[in-house]
Amino acid sequence: MQKIKTALLSYGMSGKVFHAPFLDIHPGFELLGSWERSKKLIQQDYPAVKSYASIEDLLADDVDLVIVNTPVGTHYEYAKQVLLSGKHAVVEKAFTTTAAEAQELDTIAKEKGLKLAVFQNRRWDSDFKTVQKVINDRVLGDLIEAEFHFDRYNPLLSPKAHKETVNDGAGILKDLGPHLIDQAVCLFGSPNAVFGDIRFTRSNTLVDDWIDLLLIYENFRVRLKAGFFVREANPAYVLHGKKGSFLKPRGDVQEDDLKLSKKPNLESWGTESEALQGLLHTEIEGEVIREKIPTLQGNYFSFFDGVYEAIVKNEKEPVTAQDGVKVMQIIEAAIASHTQQKVINLS
Repeated sequence: MQKIKTALLSYGMSGKVFHAPFLDIHPGFELLGSWERSKKLIQQDYPAVKSYASIEDLLADDVDLVIVNTPVGTHYEYAKQVLLSGKHAVVEKAFTTTAAEAQELDTIAKEKGLKLAVFQNRRWDSDFKTVQKVINDRVLGDLIEAEFHFDRYNPLLSPKAHKETVNDGAGILKDLGPHLIDQAVCLFGSPNAVFGDIRFTRSNTLVDDWIDLLLIYENFRVRLKAGFFVREANPAYVLHGKKGSFLKPRGDVQEDDLKLSKKPNLESWGTESEALQGLLHTEIEGEVIREKIPTLQGNYFSFFDGVYEAIVKNEKEPVTAQDGVKVMQIIEAAIASHTQQKVINLS
């Protein structure tokens, strides 16, 4: 099996939790190492790999693919450097800080014949995959509205300076917002227009920490919400159609298990508790049903498998750069909407 030699641009939480474990178990990848600026940690977990002193050292090595998992404000600079050096790239969310940056990266990748993917792992969450199946099965009839939440209760500021200082990549709109927006775009495509409300709710916060976005489609609406003052969680997904409704709590276990250093597998990984199954209340073939729906298995392995197929077999990336461009366009529209207090048309 062809091996894709892969390196990370950092080995903090994202490198340790979201990337290295899957690169390690996938037979098509060889983890070469990570750029580590101060703490040298990757060799504690993977003794055979390298700790690079600089991005230049990393790019000078025999690397095929680079994971750009640094703070958002650096994504454009580092991803461009990676692409111009002739390496494929996976860039974490938010893809960039502007739609123009995102489009430029896509253009460079295409011109150089390279693969460029955005790490939107939440497409492979168990709860989202189940919502996607309910929509695809059309058991709700024509959709009228959907509401997605990414809620937390955490009034404290993050100890990570780049998350709490004013910069182009900080704030919940570019942190949790891309997850919600990408899921909406994945399901429904780009909206016709956007209305955005953005707030600062924590004491002494310098960055936005509450969002309420309305995506306006021709025949239905999608509302996306995230904040830090939700002690009693709303359903993460609420769908209402002309035949029925589906409500699903957030239940994917992958991030929590990875943080506990559990190793992913292809059998039982990403299996939710039955207690978190979604409720379907609809009419099918003239019969009204109200029942819990089994949750599909989640697995971020599928993203990396998609990247492998894209590079080795020249398949489409699992999340394309154009997907990333669309997300950034919606983020920019939400900011403009909030500033101007009006709906912003995208088409």
